[in-house]
Amino acid sequence: MKKDIYQTITNRIIADLEKGVRPWMKPWSVENASGRISLPLRANGVPYRGINIVMLWSQAIERGYSSPHWMTFKQAKELGAFVKKGEQASEVVYASTLSRTETDEKTGEESERNIPFLKSYAVFNAEQVEGLPERFTMAAERTLEPVQRIERVEAFIRSTGAHIRHGGGNAYYNVSGDHVQMPLFETFDTPESYYATIAHELTHWTRHKSRLDREFGRKRWGDEGYATEELVAELGSAFLCADLELTPEVREDHAAYIANWLTFLRGDKRAIFTAAGHAQRAADYLLAFSAPAAQQAA
Repeated sequence: MKKDIYQTITNRIIADLEKGVRPWMKPWSVENASGRISLPLRANGVPYRGINIVMLWSQAIERGYSSPHWMTFKQAKELGAFVKKGEQASEVVYASTLSRTETDEKTGEESERNIPFLKSYAVFNAEQVEGLPERFTMAAERTLEPVQRIERVEAFIRSTGAHIRHGGGNAYYNVSGDHVQMPLFETFDTPESYYATIAHELTHWTRHKSRLDREFGRKRWGDEGYATEELVAELGSAFLCADLELTPEVREDHAAYIANWLTFLRGDKRAIFTAAGHAQRAADYLLAFSAPAAQQAA
């Protein structure tokens, strides 16, 4: 029987949510050497993207890995290392297309149709591998940010050009006014909490029709479209925080969304893939604003 990758991965995310664990947030509490979250990295140092980030964070939580490095059995061997006996692999996926020739029953004309599908392959965390070069095992130097504004993150926020207002006790994105509303910076317990919250709202900001035009058929508060957008914003915030080397905390006001997410994830095995894809596009869109400045500084 052919394995249903979509269902397998969705079931894993559902199992995490049922335990009250959000795999895109939990890794910040993993006591790794740097004390902060990192995007999962391929053997060549290139970060994974989209659903693979969520999948590997989930595996890191379950098995207690602190290393961000992942590799195939073959890659470990090419590095002069070997996977420890009895270690269990984790699964990642990549999208591909299958070309199929179809014939129109009425005209007899043939046409090519590309059918998207997923393939999976096995990877191992660096902690499951012995004999790796030092760059995979060196402890990252722990750097503690002072309890104040972090300029590199402030520069990223400014680069987006988003209209951000401060005041009041709630954080939200106002679609009609096209602005982000935030409580004052000083009202947050930590700078990271403020930046994680604004990253969440900036992800919502990308849904505007003049940007990524993301709607999901939202009609009312709490419906499936609303829950989907909230999941996109949660994932987008997590991806951005990882890129910006932040250590945010779980927002308590979003715990109520877990029940909604479970409902539509159970009803649609592709929902988490869709949400992760939109979140990655939103993060890429936002990070692109600051890319030119970073390139000039390099």
